[in-house]
Amino acid sequence: MAKPRLACRECHFVNEPDKQTCENCGSSSLTEDWAGYVVITHPEDSEIATEMNVTEPGGYALKVR
Repeated sequence: MAKPRLACRECHFVNEPDKQTCENCGSSSLTEDWAGYVVITHPEDSEIATEMNVTEPGGYALKVR
């Protein structure tokens, strides 16, 4: 079974399970406890990205605990 991916508590970016820090913002506050997933490809044109304060393309968790 695959290890669960880790979401950053700061920026909600979803990281690979072996990461110690967020690939997007560098935070070390990662968790397995998250729900929902959105892939943002063009953050400059996305209303969802604007609402989530996302500026970089990638996969993001919608809810992080």
